[in-house]
Amino acid sequence: MFSASLLLPAIIASLAAYLIGSVSAAILICRIMGLPDPRDTGSGNPGATNVLRVGGKLPAGLTLLGDALKGLLPVAVTALVIPHPPTIGLVALAAFLGHLYPVFFDFRGGKGVATALGALFGISVQTGVLAIVTWLAICLCFRMSSLAALLTFLIVPIYLLTTGSTAYAVAYLIIGAMLFYSHKGNIQRILAGTEPKIGSR
Repeated sequence: MFSASLLLPAIIASLAAYLIGSVSAAILICRIMGLPDPRDTGSGNPGATNVLRVGGKLPAGLTLLGDALKGLLPVAVTALVIPHPPTIGLVALAAFLGHLYPVFFDFRGGKGVATALGALFGISVQTGVLAIVTWLAICLCFRMSSLAALLTFLIVPIYLLTTGSTAYAVAYLIIGAMLFYSHKGNIQRILAGTEPKIGSR
């Protein structure tokens, strides 16, 4: 899977992706805009949803964009420089892990949906669009953003198999499993029937 000539570039690219993923858009944007630290306010999650509660639509939108870009950029650059699916899949996973466990912020990260989606667009724009369409369809049915994200990334590895590389599907099987772990609180609320629905207060 990794030849001797590709092993070192794959390690370097993955390390760079992890460091980029470790840059928390939520924390930095809240600091720049004079908002409370999202880790200490609301749900305590440094992600776009909690920033929306803390500061409103603009900082939440910027957080969402920042989280997506730190998945997209490392993967897109790697795909151009090292067109090797296992390396690209490893870089996607590293960026995602950086978001979940950021070295710059005491390893207290967000849940990873936006970063996982951004990395997916770096792998395949068509699959990224298909994931968004899937998310929207599930949201329309159940009106729960967290459930839609979990079910979407359960299906994404199947979509990725159509790209012809099992390396991408394997990477997103791991990412999907970790998304389920990062959403364990949401899953408990979904099962209990207490997870907030879109549009509810």
